Amino acid sequence: MDTFRLLVVDDHPHAREAIRDILVEHEEFIIIGEAKNGKEAIQFAQEWLPDLILMDIKMPVMDGLEATKVIKRQFPAVKIVMMTVSDDITDLFDALKKGAQGYLLKNIQSDEWIEYLRAFALDEVPMSKEIAFRILNEFPQKKATQETPLSVRELEVLQLVAKGMSNRDISTHLYISEHTVKSHLKNILGKLHLENRVQLTSYAYEQGLMN
Repeated sequence: MDTFRLLVVDDHPHAREAIRDILVEHEEFIIIGEAKNGKEAIQFAQEWLPDLILMDIKMPVMDGLEATKVIKRQFPAVKIVMMTVSDDITDLFDALKKGAQGYLLKNIQSDEWIEYLRAFALDEVPMSKEIAFRILNEFPQKKATQETPLSVRELEVLQLVAKGMSNRDISTHLYISEHTVKSHLKNILGKLHLENRVQLTSYAYEQGLMN
């Protein structure tokens, strides 16, 4: 079983306690520290380099978005998931632009919360087609290239990711195992020098690879 070392960042003690209560029964998530604001989060990340950070957006001293930008610049491999009570898509875009993998609503059911958190940790969160198109419009455009370094199968996987399919959906659609899907995704990210599904989706639309 994969395990993930977590840093919880929230200025409200009750919120941090609630998160601990949710995670305590799930052995793959190990809370290695807590921070009350973005400045503390940066210091903690520099000292302990967690695998995953749960980052509140609105905090005193330094908010979560600014802290995310600093941490991702220093430690791009650290996954950051924003926590918010708002489902405003603007919050999502602000988080993604700062480098976050996505965001979790604080008010969803705990079992669903864990399911999404596990997916974020494994970089398996599907991207909806609506969000994919909005990402294309929101993110800075890159210069298009004539060729792609991807194989035919890798290109198929990339297109399905950009259409919002999960690893399970892709494996069913292509009649391959989820393990094979993950292997393809790892190769695709490596070849394109990208970090996650969000960037893959943006790349696919920017390069005109969608059919």
